[in-house]
Amino acid sequence: MKRVFFLNRFFLPDHSATSQLLGDLTSYLAQRGRDVHVVTSRQRYDDPQADLPAQETIAGVHVHRVATTRFGRSALLGRGIDYLSFYASLWRRAGSLVGRGDILIAMTDPPLTSVLALGAARRRGALLVNWLQDVYPEVAVELRVPLVKGPVSTLLAYARDSSLKSAAANVAVGRLMAERILARGAERKSVHVIENWSDDENIVPVRPSDNPLRREWSLEGKFVVGYSGNLGRAHEFDTVLAAAERLRNDPHLIFLFIGGGHHVEALAQAARQCNLSSNFKFIGYQDRALLKYSLSVPDVHWISLRPELEGLIVPSKVYGIAAAGRPIVAVTAKAGEIAQAVERHNCGVVIEPGDGEALAEALAQLSADPERVGEMGRRARTMLETQFTRRHALERWKALLNTIG
Repeated sequence: MKRVFFLNRFFLPDHSATSQLLGDLTSYLAQRGRDVHVVTSRQRYDDPQADLPAQETIAGVHVHRVATTRFGRSALLGRGIDYLSFYASLWRRAGSLVGRGDILIAMTDPPLTSVLALGAARRRGALLVNWLQDVYPEVAVELRVPLVKGPVSTLLAYARDSSLKSAAANVAVGRLMAERILARGAERKSVHVIENWSDDENIVPVRPSDNPLRREWSLEGKFVVGYSGNLGRAHEFDTVLAAAERLRNDPHLIFLFIGGGHHVEALAQAARQCNLSSNFKFIGYQDRALLKYSLSVPDVHWISLRPELEGLIVPSKVYGIAAAGRPIVAVTAKAGEIAQAVERHNCGVVIEPGDGEALAEALAQLSADPERVGEMGRRARTMLETQFTRRHALERWKALLNTIG
């Protein structure tokens, strides 16, 4: 079997979503006889000053970490410089490691890694596979990132499209994303949909009375509306804030945020300015071993995606929520990928972004109807078990790579 090289800016022991997905897939492939390598940075997602080992083996996976600048994610300029330094180091390391016939799998952190990977694949006689977690430069254009507009975005899209058309396979994490890729000229036979996943064997529903975190965080007797993971530029919180204002006098209801991201401090500050501090509770990222409990703390979870980003990003946190058997409150476009799944399986509610009144009404109804909440949660877990288990996704990845070589 051909050697497989993955390119991504973060990897285990980092706890970010792509690191965990990549860790699951690479260890699965290594256990089944593949010679698997990851080329990554020495940083952690939330700690740019981390200095992870340059070389190590994790669960049978050979990890090659390259040096980069360490400005972090807080400012776009610093992040851009980190990207450029990673590109340069990645180009050198991939060029020295990858050989003829190897499979080179480019993820999308940093954006447009596939363009660099295509050059390395052609130079070394390797096969390119694109694993798209998001679609750039379109995401940057929609988020109005400075400089990524007009002729610059056109040029970047052209280079990205070349990598899609030249790839042995393009893996999208959602149907709408696959349609976007096809519209950009990728061959239909090269496009595959393999959704992301969660650790559904260990993340299982936990009753509130059996959850030590619910007691530790003083949430007993509360109806908890949770958000878990990254709250970044692709998400909005104005709808939830507006709903919280309408529900401010309900002492039974509390909004719990677990994680981090670009918008976390802005949300916390807005809550303080609106005198809603007692209605919100903020907790940092939890170790993966605790996800079974942290994801089961909320009675319902809300997720968010700006409507203009549908088909460009798919919120992967939905799979962990479903694994924990909790209803999904999707603050997304009704025609979006997650919204359609929620409505099809009747495992939550869909609220159009900006409609805080509808969200407040929905949450008030859910908090008064525990039987409905419980049934929605059970349907969410059933949806996951029938369509989105980790085992199913990993087996599809194995089958795909076996067809390539």
